[in-house]
Amino acid sequence: MGGGGEKETIRKYIQDLREKIHYHNYRYYVLNEPEISDAEYDRHFQELEELERTYPDLITADSPTQRVGAKPLEEFGTYEHSIPMLSLNSVTAEEEVRDFDDRVRRMLGGEEIEYVVEPKIDGLAMELIYEDGSFVVGSTRGDGYTGEDITQNLKTIKTIPLRIFAVEGVNAPLSLLEVRGEVFMPLSRFKELNKELGEKGEKMFANPRNAAAGSVRQLDPRVTASRPLDFFAYGVGRTEGKEFSTQWEVLDYLRRIGFKVNPLIRRFETIEKVITYHKEVEEKRDDLDYEIDGVVVKVNSIAQQNTLGTISRSPRWALAYKFPAQEEFTVVNDILVQVGRTGALTPVAVLEPVQIAGVTVSRATLHNEDELRKKDVRIGDTVVVERAGDVIPEVVSVIKSKRTGVEQEFRMPEICPVCGADVLKEGPIVRCIGISCSAQLKERIKHFASLRALNIEGLGEKLIEQLVDRKLVSDAADLFFLTKHDLLKLERMGEKLAQNILDAIEKSKETTFARLLHALGIRHVGEHTASLLADNFNDMDELRNARYEDLIRVPEIGPEVAKSILLFFEQESTKELLAKLERAGVRYEKKAREVEEGVERILAGKTFVFTGRISMPREDAKRMVERLGGKVASSVSKKTDYVVAGEEAGSKLEQAKKLGVKIIDEAEFKEMVKEA
Repeated sequence: MGGGGEKETIRKYIQDLREKIHYHNYRYYVLNEPEISDAEYDRHFQELEELERTYPDLITADSPTQRVGAKPLEEFGTYEHSIPMLSLNSVTAEEEVRDFDDRVRRMLGGEEIEYVVEPKIDGLAMELIYEDGSFVVGSTRGDGYTGEDITQNLKTIKTIPLRIFAVEGVNAPLSLLEVRGEVFMPLSRFKELNKELGEKGEKMFANPRNAAAGSVRQLDPRVTASRPLDFFAYGVGRTEGKEFSTQWEVLDYLRRIGFKVNPLIRRFETIEKVITYHKEVEEKRDDLDYEIDGVVVKVNSIAQQNTLGTISRSPRWALAYKFPAQEEFTVVNDILVQVGRTGALTPVAVLEPVQIAGVTVSRATLHNEDELRKKDVRIGDTVVVERAGDVIPEVVSVIKSKRTGVEQEFRMPEICPVCGADVLKEGPIVRCIGISCSAQLKERIKHFASLRALNIEGLGEKLIEQLVDRKLVSDAADLFFLTKHDLLKLERMGEKLAQNILDAIEKSKETTFARLLHALGIRHVGEHTASLLADNFNDMDELRNARYEDLIRVPEIGPEVAKSILLFFEQESTKELLAKLERAGVRYEKKAREVEEGVERILAGKTFVFTGRISMPREDAKRMVERLGGKVASSVSKKTDYVVAGEEAGSKLEQAKKLGVKIIDEAEFKEMVKEA
């Protein structure tokens, strides 16, 4: 080959060819307005493939040829969202929407408000990370804070650009752009897929959402690529290089840089117009090629969104305005009890199969014992069933006029129907507290091994499912007795991966008292409460022998939490598990009462927000604040006392400046807590 100049010319030609293909993908898949024939497009693509075969060192991750270029994974990794992906509060009544508007206007002190309203797609929320215009990471919403890294699968979706390019007057791409949106499967393509699966004798999907979920979570991206998935962008997370003033501006920007944005999105100045729009969209829903279950209402102004802030895991500035559920009549043939992953015992009605919104429904939830008694549902009753939110079937009411006298009342069991452990009634919920209950086992082990518990790297959900299904573990402690021979029995398991997992399990034996308590999954004992217990009891023996009076003396431990802890340690399965953990060699630091009484709560009532890169792990900084009485928030508001700004601090720092919140660096933060 010639000199460097010739190579640079080839590199530039390849890059121009990629940009051309990206542009025509956008015209075809996003705008549905192709400018060239399929044959011409194929010629461009084949030329690029040939050039990349000749010059493999010039292949880039965002090349159109790399949409299906990755090898199958052993399992998915995790990805932590820089800004939490919050869930939305849902309502179905007009009055609830007006109440939302009243609250927003009251909190904003009479400011003028504009709403952006968009169809609520029944799909899966995703986050796409772009650095300097290239797609680098794609993840699921997960629990809102941490999702699964499914980058290689999302790359196969044609309406997700691998490269953001200048289009319709937009300048160079941002250095960082986090795009949020919904992956879904069009209804027409879903029907085609199910027909193909049925003809092959394979299991068909119940609905488009299940089909989309099953498709994006394939370990082999070639399977995902074969599925007809689509994507609508609806917002952004963190950005660097551009500030947005409104949600409408965000959507316009996303559309202009190459993303597919729902064409039915509108702006309104009054809540009455929002309600009218909701009715119009409901009338159109059967004509759409994708499933929707309502509309999402958002305050348009970003500044007003920041003023309104969030409550728990939901923003105060947005609302899901759902459509009324569809209903049908059928007969209750039986009532069974299911034990969920959190131990909740749920009565389930076994129904005479009935079609609701195109789906055959044969079971419906009765929610809990109180709800069952309130509705007076009996075996043999004729009932009204709806798909609540168009997803989960539930029994709404009983047609008592159709009773014949042979209907049978149902009683909830007094012990867990799966493991025989005690059940605890907490308000309307009856819950199994058995730590080794097989109905909860997968979820308990997943929690036990999670990042903020014992942090067993490589022990993902798929692997845990195999371990439980093959009866290689019957409780979390069995993880420490696994052998390489055991692991090699599992699918997609090689020598190196097996050894890495065993090493990670061994490493997790050295932990802290707080982490171990959190890992046990005691009802009402999350990460923060586990830290409080670890600060007030020397070790597991002292805690398990604690009396009710000892527990409620701990700050923030109330009667309900204390009773839950006492009942947990009374169970034989708990005693067996703790003994097994001790035999396995699990050790933890004993660090209670290290802090003097007078210094313990020096940050009481103070709220901190961390932004940018700091030297200490973010979780350690958070624990430090919480142990000293403060709390850590994920977003900046007028109630924030301190913003700790590290390197490359972004929008949170700017928001702190606008609101006049005190800004300190990491050194000042360390000095603040040094005395404690």
